[in-house]
Amino acid sequence: MADPKGFLKITERELPAHRPVDVRIQDWREVQEDLDRGTVTRQASRCMDCGIPFCHNGCPLGNLIPEWNHLVHAHDWAEAIERLHATNNFPEFTGRLCPAPCESACVLGISQPAVTIKNVEVSIIDRAWEEGWVRPLPPTRRTGRKVAVVGSGPAGLAAAQQLTRAGHDVTVYERADRAGGLLRYGIPEFKMEKRHVDRRLAQMTAEGTTFRTGVDVGVDITAERLRADHDAVVLTGGATRWRDLPATGRELDGIHQAMEYLPLANRVQEGDLEQAPIDARGKHVVVIGGGDTGADCVGTAHRQGAASVTQLEIMPKPPTKRPDHQPWPTMPMLYKVTSAHEEGGRRIYSVNTLEFLGDERGHVRALKLVDVERGPNGFEPVEGSEREIPADLVTLAMGFVGPEKEGLLDELGVELDGRGNVVRDAEYRTSVDGVFCAGDMGRGQSLIVWAIAEGRSAAAAVDRALGGGGDLPTAIPPTARPLV
Repeated sequence: MADPKGFLKITERELPAHRPVDVRIQDWREVQEDLDRGTVTRQASRCMDCGIPFCHNGCPLGNLIPEWNHLVHAHDWAEAIERLHATNNFPEFTGRLCPAPCESACVLGISQPAVTIKNVEVSIIDRAWEEGWVRPLPPTRRTGRKVAVVGSGPAGLAAAQQLTRAGHDVTVYERADRAGGLLRYGIPEFKMEKRHVDRRLAQMTAEGTTFRTGVDVGVDITAERLRADHDAVVLTGGATRWRDLPATGRELDGIHQAMEYLPLANRVQEGDLEQAPIDARGKHVVVIGGGDTGADCVGTAHRQGAASVTQLEIMPKPPTKRPDHQPWPTMPMLYKVTSAHEEGGRRIYSVNTLEFLGDERGHVRALKLVDVERGPNGFEPVEGSEREIPADLVTLAMGFVGPEKEGLLDELGVELDGRGNVVRDAEYRTSVDGVFCAGDMGRGQSLIVWAIAEGRSAAAAVDRALGGGGDLPTAIPPTARPLV
């Protein structure tokens, strides 16, 4: 146990400061400042080392949270990263991007602010990189078996690293020009700088993983060829079909999906472009969708110099405290103020877009909105609440509805469920022999921590199917559900 009386002596939850708004919107560096190690150690000491650590169940990866909290309190950071890496290949990703369901399940959180698990996690891995404790771990033996991993997001990277370390010859296929999936081109730089991705890719390359970028499997390589050249195929392409808004005027210029808008800003940071072709400078920006992707659009628009930013959400404003129908240890839906919201703009809840209004050039100029309230047949308009708001640039951030079927999935002929996701069994096998699936492509849109967990679990299943030594962690059934 970190400190038997730690949670009694230290009741305050200390979080990292954010860089000043007027400074950070002038650049694309990460918003969050580092916590000093003394503060991290004090926060780790609040962990009670519960008899039943519900944080384990809250975390899809089953992170050994009380163990590495104790090790940080004991100043044994080198051993702490060993415990952290035992369950999580990429804690620098989850420590920055995961919404921390582990903290919602923290037993201390019943009566006090929960332990700052996420910040302890990222502090451990950041120090590990600084100290040179993160090194390539190439396999000691080779099996001669070849595995193709299609997609290089968090699920694909986790599966590939595990399988490479098990001794298989792993090739990761990515249709973009750089590996990383949404970590590369979906997550803005101010949430996670891409140097974190680059050094993991360098580690994986040194371990023996091969990356083939700019290859669209199903187009550049047929599914038949892919299966013929490999002993197993792991599908980790994610849920990339975005939800659209078929309102009148949707065809107007200036209306874009979030995943058309955000990657261009990232390409500017990569040095590919001087300026993004879709840019918010001087424009009235409206973001439709109140989730994390919407917040990413808000923060990006601020840095591009938008004249105004408004975020719309059809759902009511969430509560600030855990509601009775979302009891501990589930992860409640609460009102969040992200770093992007700290930077300005308006958030409007319980509102629906009736129509996109255009000018004589065919470009969007405004949105016609109406307030809505829940009724027996869903959301119903509030009479007399119609109005217009100006809009020169609209981004649609309303989530994703499953994987793309055209190309690879159609060629493979894998079975899909009623939601359009790839069907898997308890061993992550699809309906096609030798083809496995992990992450959002089978699960549907979910959390980064679930993508990594499924990637690791699918790798263990593939290793067993190929006659491996069983050294990889036991798979989590894809039917398992988080406390979310």
